[in-house]
Amino acid sequence: MHFYVRKRRTTPAVIIVALIDVLIVLVIFLLVTTTFKQTSALKVALPESSQSQPSGASEEQKIIVSVNTNGVYFLEEKGGHMPVTDEQLQSRLKDAAAKNPNLILEVNADEKAPWGKIVKIRDYAADAKIKTLRAATKETSKP
Repeated sequence: MHFYVRKRRTTPAVIIVALIDVLIVLVIFLLVTTTFKQTSALKVALPESSQSQPSGASEEQKIIVSVNTNGVYFLEEKGGHMPVTDEQLQSRLKDAAAKNPNLILEVNADEKAPWGKIVKIRDYAADAKIKTLRAATKETSKP
């Protein structure tokens, strides 16, 4: 009997540098193709205005309160919209204004929201000593 001696195969070598290069190219591609828009999960039909300015990611510290057509307040926290009562909204505005005296309050009210609810937000902002109040609008459509 004649036995053949098997030669051991060499294990294939993985070139890590090439894999890292491919990974970096993929990360760069994802960063370039990703859009960084702030979109709201709460659908509010903003009123139109000819003086509307685009809202974007700004360096300013702001708190966003939304009002839907039923007059329910929603406070934007941690990327989500939480429904709040009048008392909760008033206390959270006071807390936020105490932490940052240059806080900006942005109101996203539906165009069919009750006007009295928007006036209450303004009153709560005045009680909390918030100096700047902005109303979010959308640009008028051009014919």
